[in-house]
Amino acid sequence: MSKAFTKETEPEEIEPDDGPSLPKGAKNYITLAGLARLQAELKTLRTVERPKVVDVVSWAAGNGDRSENGDYIYGKKRLREIDRRMRFLMKRLEIAEPVDPDLQTNRDQIFFGATVTFCNDDDVERTVRIVGVDEARIDDGEISWVSPVARALMKARIGDVVKVQTPKGIDEIEVLEISYIA
Repeated sequence: MSKAFTKETEPEEIEPDDGPSLPKGAKNYITLAGLARLQAELKTLRTVERPKVVDVVSWAAGNGDRSENGDYIYGKKRLREIDRRMRFLMKRLEIAEPVDPDLQTNRDQIFFGATVTFCNDDDVERTVRIVGVDEARIDDGEISWVSPVARALMKARIGDVVKVQTPKGIDEIEVLEISYIA
């Protein structure tokens, strides 16, 4: 048989990563506030965003020729994006390990959920909260527990100086304050 008549298998479409990956073998720790935020996002996608886009796609499909119908083409693309994000959120929520920082008994050391104020070599003071991989928002001062800064700070106490690897090299940071407020 001629090779022209054989069907080649197309490589599977690899979906882009919708979020940060967990280190191999690590649990998906998440604060209660982060868990609620992800659940709210999933609910909004399912009950608000997706139905709106489905209505637009249905309307656009009824207009005839779909090959040059921008509403239809972009609506279908947006549906794929919403569905991908929903699948990602459902998988992450399924393996989430909620941690309540308020229940932390050893409050003089840094653990998951701690809010930490520290000072670096340049005397720049920063306050960060150590949260789960899926809820980290650097603009809000929330860093992932697997980030280099959080890993360096883990189990440190007030007054401890820890070393952290930065793009500029090794930086020493001093812990000034530790709290466990949600």
